[in-house]
Amino acid sequence: MSIQFEVMHKDIAGRVGRLTVGDKRIRTPALLPVVNPHIQIVAPGEMAAMGIEGLITNAYIFSKSADFRDAALSQGLHKVLGFDGLIMTDSGSFQLSIYGSVDTTNETTLSFQRDIGSDIWVPLDLPTHPDAPREVVESELEITMNRLREAKEIFGDEAPIAGPVQGGLHPDLRERAGREISDLGFSFCPIGAVVPLLENYRYKELVGSVLSAKRGLSSSACVHLFGAGHPSMFALAVAMGCDIFDSAAYALYAREGRYITTAGTLKLAELSELPCSCAVCRSHTAEELKGSPDKERLLALHNLAVTQGEIARIRLSIQEGTLWELVDERCRAHPRLLDGYRELLKNAPALEPFDRATKRRFFYRGDESCKRTEVIRFRKMIQRIHLTDRTLILCGGPQPGEFDDILELRPPFGAVPVELSETAPMGQTEVPAWDDTMLNSAFDGVDALLMANPDTEITFSASPEFVEKIRARFPSAQVIV
Repeated sequence: MSIQFEVMHKDIAGRVGRLTVGDKRIRTPALLPVVNPHIQIVAPGEMAAMGIEGLITNAYIFSKSADFRDAALSQGLHKVLGFDGLIMTDSGSFQLSIYGSVDTTNETTLSFQRDIGSDIWVPLDLPTHPDAPREVVESELEITMNRLREAKEIFGDEAPIAGPVQGGLHPDLRERAGREISDLGFSFCPIGAVVPLLENYRYKELVGSVLSAKRGLSSSACVHLFGAGHPSMFALAVAMGCDIFDSAAYALYAREGRYITTAGTLKLAELSELPCSCAVCRSHTAEELKGSPDKERLLALHNLAVTQGEIARIRLSIQEGTLWELVDERCRAHPRLLDGYRELLKNAPALEPFDRATKRRFFYRGDESCKRTEVIRFRKMIQRIHLTDRTLILCGGPQPGEFDDILELRPPFGAVPVELSETAPMGQTEVPAWDDTMLNSAFDGVDALLMANPDTEITFSASPEFVEKIRARFPSAQVIV
């Protein structure tokens, strides 16, 4: 029952795909809601009716439960939970991260996961805290890797075992772990021990950890971001190349009276309106929901609906080629998310080879848009253009007829031959009035073109408001006003 992952659509490093394990299949990106058999605020059957195709539960809890252990062994996990979709089980590593120890072994927990019919099994990896000293991270990473090797040796290559990637905040350790895990043949790879980063809004460090792991992992691996469950950060995580998320936030937040939105979390007690179109919010007023005896369950249903809606929105944006716009929109909901977005943009050159060639649109949204993968790719491609000795670049001015090569300045990209002005990405670009950042980005593109054509003398035909800016950047160029 091997794990197979097929990519259908791509945008940035995000993928729309199909994850298949045995006879179970789910669409990705996907959220696996966490289900505790002892505390089921929303029954798994209700989740399936909402379109949820997979969930995650804790094998360690089942193994220590007087109420559920024997039933899971005799009837199977799917029947006990009343869910026919994909079920992944955690090994007890979550408890290990909280309590420091668990009463099980790597082989024991994997055998138990097999025996209860779990679709994806997780070894007993060590979730090292991100702030642990390097020597601790290295020591515990080696233990994790030994347990992954042990899992392969005991259960074989066809067993549906996940390969967690640890390594703390050390990029070299994350990358090395990812490479070794792919070399061992793991095709489902959770990135572990990131919950402390998520809980403390350390999105910049999260981006560094994920991208480091991705550098080592095979591009064909399905990547699971352990413990990520708030929809406000899904778009950012998917853009980095994460395919699966899991969280109990939908239930934990409901228990605390917290109302999830794609821009953050609100307190139900302070709401006068329910700003959502899910079934719960359209059938209740804010006051009715506050006073409902079933408030916790209804709030959990809302939280799940918002989360599922965001997953669907991300899948659509990947297919349309508009994931950058969605990331930009979501990451302006919180300053720390914006930190993560900017860190992602710093890594755009490394993401560019994975990005799609054509897209539906390029909306300019400010300084960050100048650093996107489309701009980087354009500057690589424009260097293939061979210019004659005298070239005209139109920058809002008239078009004299005595030039052999005529290009248009198209901020934030650069100068493009008029024959190519309607091709991607320029033909799909929507920009406001040119600002200095946009112009400087375009001038960088002109520099890239001139580096490939050092003998070319350029002339700008410019409208008056751009003349001084052009002369300051290109003092040797002729400017026609």
